[in-house]
Amino acid sequence: MTRRVLVTDASRSAAIAIIRSLGLRGLHVTASDSEGRSPGFYSRYASARLRYPSPRTDPEGTVRTLLRAAEQHRVELVIPVGDELTLLLSEERGRFDGVCALALPARAAYATTQDKLATLELAREQGVPVPRTEVVSSRKQAREAARSLGWPVVVKPRSSSVRRERGLLVHYEVSYAEDVAALDAELSRLEGNSQVLLQEYHQGEGHGVELLLHDGRPLAAFQHRRLHEVPITGGASSFRESVALEPALYNYATRLLGALDWTGLAMVEFKVGEDGPRLMEINGRVWGSIALAVKSGIDFPARMAELYLSGPPQNGREPDTCYEVGVRSRNLDLEVLWIASTLRGGEGRRLVAVPPRRQALRAALRLASPKDGFDVFTRDDPRLSLAEIARIVAKLLRKAQS
Repeated sequence: MTRRVLVTDASRSAAIAIIRSLGLRGLHVTASDSEGRSPGFYSRYASARLRYPSPRTDPEGTVRTLLRAAEQHRVELVIPVGDELTLLLSEERGRFDGVCALALPARAAYATTQDKLATLELAREQGVPVPRTEVVSSRKQAREAARSLGWPVVVKPRSSSVRRERGLLVHYEVSYAEDVAALDAELSRLEGNSQVLLQEYHQGEGHGVELLLHDGRPLAAFQHRRLHEVPITGGASSFRESVALEPALYNYATRLLGALDWTGLAMVEFKVGEDGPRLMEINGRVWGSIALAVKSGIDFPARMAELYLSGPPQNGREPDTCYEVGVRSRNLDLEVLWIASTLRGGEGRRLVAVPPRRQALRAALRLASPKDGFDVFTRDDPRLSLAEIARIVAKLLRKAQS
């Protein structure tokens, strides 16, 4: 019998990578999203499509829609992809008992990764290096902490996503402050809503160690480095490259996730500078660049589905860490933003060395290079590729008009 899986957030490149991977292996994949023209709906590997209400404005409606679809269509596994759906389904997981499996870690483990202070404390317990950090609740405390940390500082809300009254989801972004005025502006946004972790700004190259685990035991592992980030001061990667597993980073990542008895996918993010690595965060959901791992030879989506549908491997074999190094992939949507930001110049100049404009021009010319590749575009899925291009063009037009 064909196994049935439902994937959320089908407009995201990570969800598209999952839809493609599982569809190629003959699974019946329902692509679902709150967007009516989600690119994932047009993939040849999506057997069915489902639209649910926005989880940000109607979380209860979202859960009801997904639960009803799982019951009616005999879905065996739901894979949440974005932050909002992962948090929402983690909190509502009991409603799916006896209906289908959810590709989620244990509630307590996931809660630790959502709480940046709890993550920091876990890292200290496990001997994982972290940036110098102060916890503040007011602008006065923040100014005092910034003087000891030194400018610039990183402003991290204790939790990125929080459910407020009527279950509505509120999302808080990590930001940066170069002086007192910028710090006051950021704290005014968060004061009274969330505790804030103020951290020293650790310069370095972004690295992600990605793993699939069962009860804290690694089943597969992969590492990439970020070539371009949006914003350039530090954020989501728009262009990245597979690299060999660095023993120290792999050890730190497995130590952290082992302490949580983690089951499922996770990415542990580091900044690696001249004075060594520092933990940035544990991403306790499907990460945005998962397509790069699949292209490099570690098919995390297929392995994850097998874990949740069939259980872990029976023998105690070593984790799969065999993949091709030097493979590159880009998220076109974010790469266009990186090119535009670099061409404008000046943004974040006091935080990082802004790449020269000629580097942005080279990146623009390389968009046509098949060697680098893309997260979404493939020759065997043309309708999906056209839908993604249409989405990006529409987004750029909206930005230009605003």
